Amino acid sequence: MTKTLAFGVSLKPNRYSNLAVKKLVANKIETVAFGLKEGEVAGVTVVTDPKNFTDIHTITLYINASRQKEYYQTIIALNPQRVIFNPGTENPEFYKLLQDAGIEVEAACTLVLLSTNQY
Repeated sequence: MTKTLAFGVSLKPNRYSNLAVKKLVANKIETVAFGLKEGEVAGVTVVTDPKNFTDIHTITLYINASRQKEYYQTIIALNPQRVIFNPGTENPEFYKLLQDAGIEVEAACTLVLLSTNQY
């Protein structure tokens, strides 16, 4: 498995995005992170500019549909192989844009995928 970008990471330890970064790292998946506040989670630096990432295989989203609009072009430009829409981030409008760009869309929970060896 290649690099995963956790998109919308919270620095609060009880948030699912934070737990996902910890679980990705524990599963030895190369992980980078974007969030609204700079910081660190499980040794991964959380940055506030999502434009400078490269070689992203998977983006796992943790921002709701209304907040996603401002990042549509940024995410498509990163050209990931797939985007995982975690519970609460579902967005049929964005699904279509991604699919039209040749990017796989998966509505799933990253934590469940990792726990069941389906990631």
